This record gives sequence, structure tokens and C-alpha cells, in this order.
Amino acid sequence: MARRRERSRRRRQGASQAPCRAHRLTPADDELYQRTRVTVLERESPNTMFIEGYTSRGFTVSGDLVVGPCAILPRAILQWNVGSYRDISHESLSLFRLLEPQIEILVLGTGDRVERLHPAVLKQMRECGIAVEVQDTPNACATFNFLTSEKRVAAAGLIPPRGTYMGM
Repeated sequence: MARRRERSRRRRQGASQAPCRAHRLTPADDELYQRTRVTVLERESPNTMFIEGYTSRGFTVSGDLVVGPCAILPRAILQWNVGSYRDISHESLSLFRLLEPQIEILVLGTGDRVERLHPAVLKQMRECGIAVEVQDTPNACATFNFLTSEKRVAAAGLIPPRGTYMGM
């Protein structure tokens, strides 16, 4: 009988106590978990283009600084003669149609925002067998890096965003 009373007393005490945690997260701890940093220890393929960062002035691609809009091809980086998304036309995309082997997908970064391109321009690229993905430049950089890491034959046409910086 005494044992029963002791057990029920212990249960009552345990039920009223909150579970004890050894560590509580503070706002500072939470901020550390929200940041992501990518460090490339060893390149899988030294010939693969990888966008490492961008500024309002240009891009860092595989260690090279490119000023202004650029065309990133499977084995080359070129200046791209467009001033804004309004300059993206059949003629400005002709470079991407002439590549051999043909690219599977073209990622276009239109600056700070996703901008709509003329439907005829997109249709002409599809007729050539090239899929086109239009995104804001930060997301276009990430998409291009993902596609190339997956060994897809991809190219990118990128316009620097205004007033932002992202370096990895």
C-alpha cells in the first residue's frame, strides 16, 4: 500500500513539472541556421561553368569576373550585347541556336524581376528544340548551376540585377 502511495505521489509531481531541455534556441542561434554557404572543395569537372556570384556590375563565373550582361555557354563566357530584357530578341538569341552540340535548355536572367518576353521569340527557340526558362537573375544563376551539376547541356543569358550583391 505504501508503495502505491509513493508511486502516485511521484506521478503527480512529474505531471506538474515541465520537461527540462538542456538548450533553448535563441534568435541568434536561429539566424545561424537560416544562412547557407556553398564551398566548392574540388571541382568535379574543370571544364564546367559555375556561377559563383553576381553584383549589379556583373558576374563571377568559374573564377572569372564578367562585367555586364553575359552569355554563359558550355565551354565559354561571352559578353552579351543586351541592355535590358527589352533587347532580348530573335537576333540576340541567335548565338544560342548556333551552338554545336545543341543546348537542351537556355536559362534567361532578366534582372531583378521576371519579365515577360515576346511569345514569338520563345516559340522560335522551342521550334529549334531549345527549352527556355525565363527567371529573375538570382534564380536563373541557381537554376543554371543546378542544371550543369546534373550534367545537362545548358546555357545562360544573364542581365545583372540592380543594387544587389550575392557572392558565394
